[in-house]
Amino acid sequence: MALLTHLLVCTFGMGSWVAINGLWVELPLLVTELPEGWYLPSYLTVIIQLANVGPLLFTLLHHFRPGHLSEVPVIFTVLGVGTVACILFAFLWNFTSWLLGGHHSITFMVLTFFLALVDCTSSVTFLPFMSRLPTHYLTTFFVGEGFSGLLPALVALAQGSGLTTCVSVNESSFTTLSPNSTRRTDVPQGDNSTLVSGLTGTVRSTVPLESRYLPANFTPSVFFLLLSFMMACCLVAFFLLQRHPRHWKTSTRDLLTSQITLYSIRTLEEDLGPPSPVDSSKGQGHPEEKMDPYHPAHLIVTYVLVAFVNALTNGVLPSVQTYSCLSYGPVAYHLSATLSSMANPLACFLSMFLPNRSLPFLGFLTVLGTGFGAYNMAMAVMSPCPLMQGHWSGEVLIVASWVLFTGCLSYVKVMLGVTLRDLSRSALLWCGAMVQLGSLLGALLMFPLVNVWRLFSSADFCSLRCSA
Repeated sequence: MALLTHLLVCTFGMGSWVAINGLWVELPLLVTELPEGWYLPSYLTVIIQLANVGPLLFTLLHHFRPGHLSEVPVIFTVLGVGTVACILFAFLWNFTSWLLGGHHSITFMVLTFFLALVDCTSSVTFLPFMSRLPTHYLTTFFVGEGFSGLLPALVALAQGSGLTTCVSVNESSFTTLSPNSTRRTDVPQGDNSTLVSGLTGTVRSTVPLESRYLPANFTPSVFFLLLSFMMACCLVAFFLLQRHPRHWKTSTRDLLTSQITLYSIRTLEEDLGPPSPVDSSKGQGHPEEKMDPYHPAHLIVTYVLVAFVNALTNGVLPSVQTYSCLSYGPVAYHLSATLSSMANPLACFLSMFLPNRSLPFLGFLTVLGTGFGAYNMAMAVMSPCPLMQGHWSGEVLIVASWVLFTGCLSYVKVMLGVTLRDLSRSALLWCGAMVQLGSLLGALLMFPLVNVWRLFSSADFCSLRCSA
């Protein structure tokens, strides 16, 4: 039964951000079909942040009308909306409308808003629901949340989304070596010339090259149907968790002045002790759980760390991943994207066996992860000619930096969530609010830098000309 519960919780956690993560990894195919082109990511960033109205309303209702809104019906609603929206995406993703003198993907953007509303609201509903389960299940939940980025990335990799090849601007200028020969195109740094290597020899051509996307193995419609299946699995998992026998307990301590009244849930076999006078007068059999005090300064630091870590992992660094990696080639980019997605659930899984809630230790890991993030940001600023560009050590270093950045901060997020879970359900609610606040601030910081002031330069690996 415990193994089944872990599986259900992992599947439930996967539904938290699987839809939006799937949308991002599908962008290389979408931008070639939709009229917005590569301006589409900037539109999506704004739409996703507008969807924070969902968690804002839910948090305010819990603060001013405590007990009037349960997260259970809200979770059922958002998962149902997410599943339906993914199905509609499969059939309407390329539907355009005429507006303001041109074609625009209005339907695509409206559906994106609903998907973002689902995923943003999950931060303030899924975590409070997890307070009903024992602490060790929260770690499993974070593992599932990590899979919400890994699984769409693997599907996109199988689809061939974003894979490119170098082709000449004038295809006729290439020398045909042999009908059955295979050849590799390599662009030396600081030279316009091209080495065309085949089985029968090498010749030098002086034609310019450019990147072209390879045809996908299946269409975006199939991809969105797979996303809807993942969302449906999450919905089924939550339904089964609701029917699961409840032998767990939750904390009752309210860390904020929100008037949210919470009672512990304990097994009947436990020694509950004498009820408090308030509980006796109300006929309740659930006394307050006694806990050691948690210093307010520690609580503030914990929430600041939650917001800061999520600002980096959800807003700041994802905005520049393509700039920091594509200069090293498409292989480095895909390895960094895929392996960093794998580092997230692996770090969560590691926290099951090597937990450490020490705030100084988590602060050290945060500084370490921020250091790796600073290197990634520096390479993005230096694009299209970052350090060690054109050398294998540069590729290894950028991939390792992205993996370690994601791994360190994912571990910190899990440990902070587990710490707050043991304090109270209210703490998890505000933890989710801090997650969204940090993500919002990170995205708002990067949007003008990337889209308005254009401080980052994109790189076409096939036509790079950097000094040695």
